Amino acid sequence: MSDARIERTELPDARYEHGGDDHVFVELDESMSFDANFRAMAITQQIRERDIEGINEIAPANASYMVQFDPDVIRPESVLGELREIAAETDIEEYSWETRIIDVPVLFRDPWTHETLMEFRDRHQTPDSTDLEYSAELNGFDSVEAFIDAFVSAPHMVTMVGFVPGLPWCFQMVPQEDQMEVPKYKQPRTDTPSRTIGFGGAFSVIYPVQGAGGYQMYGRTPIEVLDVDQELPGFEESMVFPNPGDILNYRPVDREEYDAVRERVEAGTYEYDTATAEFEPDEFFESPYEYNERLSEVLYE
Repeated sequence: MSDARIERTELPDARYEHGGDDHVFVELDESMSFDANFRAMAITQQIRERDIEGINEIAPANASYMVQFDPDVIRPESVLGELREIAAETDIEEYSWETRIIDVPVLFRDPWTHETLMEFRDRHQTPDSTDLEYSAELNGFDSVEAFIDAFVSAPHMVTMVGFVPGLPWCFQMVPQEDQMEVPKYKQPRTDTPSRTIGFGGAFSVIYPVQGAGGYQMYGRTPIEVLDVDQELPGFEESMVFPNPGDILNYRPVDREEYDAVRERVEAGTYEYDTATAEFEPDEFFESPYEYNERLSEVLYE
C-alpha cells in the first residue's frame, strides 16, 4: 500500500448552466473523482476570496458547484465570465488549502442503529444479516471486524455538505482500487437515529438528525455535526460543524467512552479534537497512504 498512488482523472470541459434567474450550475464531471472534487473546492474557495459583489451563496458539491447571485446587482453573463476566469486561473497541482482534521469517535454496532436496522430488514438486500455483515461480505472481507478496520484505516474527506442541513458526504482517501462500495437499501427506511454513521455507494455520512434514510448503518457517534441554536462549543460561526475540505478520522470507541463523550456534549463542555494542516493535493496523489499517516500524526501527536 505504501507504494500506491492515485491515478489522475482528465476532466472534460466544464458545463455551465443557468438555473432560473439567479443561479448558475457548473458541472466539472459526470462522476466523482478526487480531481473533480478538489477542483470544485479550489474554485469555490477562490470565488469566496474574491468576494464578488452580487454573488450571495456558493455551494460546492462532489463534482460540481452552484452559485446564487442577485441579478439586480450583477448580470448573469458577468457571473459566467467571473466563473470562467477563476476556473482558467485555478490549477489544483499548484493549489493547497488549510484543512481541519477532525477526530470522530464511533461506537460501531451500537444498540440504537442495530435496533433500527432490524426493524427494516424487509427493505434490505439481505434480510437475514446486518448492514455490516452484508457490507463485509460484499467487499470480500472475512469478518465484520476486518471491514471496520478497513473503514477506519484511512481518513474520509468531506466532499460536500447537503441532502439535509449539516450532513457531510465523505470519500475515503484511498486509491480507487481500494475503495469500498455498497448499495443503498432497496427501499428507504422511515427512521434513522441521529448521528448515525452511514455508508452508501463509496460515501460515508453522518446523519445530523433523526429521519428517513437509505444508507447502510454501521454505528453512531456521540458528537454533533449540526447545532441549529449554535449553543455548543465549535458552532460559534456556523450551525454546521463540518465543511467541504475537512478530513474526518473515524475512531472506534467502546460504550464507556461513547457515554462519557456524549455526557460532555449534552453538558456543553465537549471540545472537538481537531488539528489544522495545509492540504497539498499533489502530494496526496503521489503517495496517499503515507500522506494520510502524516495527517493522523498531526491530529494525534
